[in-house]
Amino acid sequence: MANATVQLRGDGVTPVTLGGGAPLCVICGPCSAESDEVCRAVGAAVQERCNELGLGYVFKASFDKANRSSIQSNRGPGMDEGLARLALMRQELGAPVTTDIHDPAQAKRVGEVVDLIQIPAFLCRQTDLLVAAAETGKPVNAKKGQFLSPQEMTLVVKKLDEAKAAGVVLTERGTFFGYNRLVNDFAGLGDLMELGPPVCFDVTHSTQQPGGQGTSSGGRPERAGLLAKAAVAAGVDAVFVEAHPDPKSAVSDAASMLTIEQTLDLLGELAAVRSAIA
Repeated sequence: MANATVQLRGDGVTPVTLGGGAPLCVICGPCSAESDEVCRAVGAAVQERCNELGLGYVFKASFDKANRSSIQSNRGPGMDEGLARLALMRQELGAPVTTDIHDPAQAKRVGEVVDLIQIPAFLCRQTDLLVAAAETGKPVNAKKGQFLSPQEMTLVVKKLDEAKAAGVVLTERGTFFGYNRLVNDFAGLGDLMELGPPVCFDVTHSTQQPGGQGTSSGGRPERAGLLAKAAVAAGVDAVFVEAHPDPKSAVSDAASMLTIEQTLDLLGELAAVRSAIA
């Protein structure tokens, strides 16, 4: 699958290509699809910046945050409201949209709305989930489990290929290093890129400190730029960034998200790095 590409195309959206030398793709939005206003603020600003820089753009938000530290944590708007919000952003922005699924039963309905289905890192080995995602006819973005080596993702790719997924993207989001810490192995990132599918680097989740605040995850968002620039210099095809108008007030991932202004500045730096290595 060397030099594989994934095409995101659909009625009413600007086509985006991941891989194969296409412009760097930015997958960005708030962690949770918590409101029309938050989604619109992030999506419109990031899309405009991507257009200025010649970068591809995909809007991302989650309708359900099933993997939370505490049962009291806000999980998001739920499927009905969340998918309606994603459809609205797709219509308003004219951009492809993506979200994650946590159960095979969610796949068909989600696939009717989004252009790319995301598989959470903790669930990347769940065969039924992968097959259900592939059967939607939409490309699948599988995040590498924090507990897996890059080479073990070949088995995830094989499952998706055998289920006839329309395309496969792999996302690096850090590896467990002791407790409450993730690290990024950039030699391993190179190994992941050699597997064939386009590779995305998850900028903000890589700065997380899982369970670092007891009932929620901590984070070091001040290191997001360092990691993102290193990943783009290494040659990744896409970056994944979660942003919010006011991260401290966000209903999830408040400790690791970037502000809109920080995100726009970072994208300029990433475009410069990408240009330098082209």
